[in-house]
Amino acid sequence: MRVLTLRLFASGRAEHVIDGGATPTVRTLTTRRTAMQDNQPRTVDPEALPGVITRYLKAHRVHDTATAVTAFTGDATVIDDGKTYEGIGEIERWLGRAATEFTYTSELTGAQQTDATRYVATHHLEGNFPGGTVDLHYRFTLRGDLIERLVIEP
Repeated sequence: MRVLTLRLFASGRAEHVIDGGATPTVRTLTTRRTAMQDNQPRTVDPEALPGVITRYLKAHRVHDTATAVTAFTGDATVIDDGKTYEGIGEIERWLGRAATEFTYTSELTGAQQTDATRYVATHHLEGNFPGGTVDLHYRFTLRGDLIERLVIEP
């Protein structure tokens, strides 16, 4: 009787092992791993970001809290400046405060996709906040067509 076994290794290597004779036959399979399979971000054109992300970013840039908040799931979480905001009510209050706390300009300088639901939009900000300039990474996790989680950090 012959036994066929498929071995998968964390390195991405795979082997077929056929056992049933005096010496098992081992065949190494060629596998290709992509950056997204390894959860490594890949650069994407900022214009290729999902519509919900661009809608949120545009609304946030012009301080349109009513539109920005519609981009989030009802149980979404936002983490900004070390503080966590959960649910639409807290996110709406955070958006309102963020719109008036400082005066700044923001430029989208890059975008990445980590997997089918996770994206990073990098912005360069200049303004009257402490330090005056910063590059921020907006790390989005999507659920369906909405933002489930947003982490904003340098």
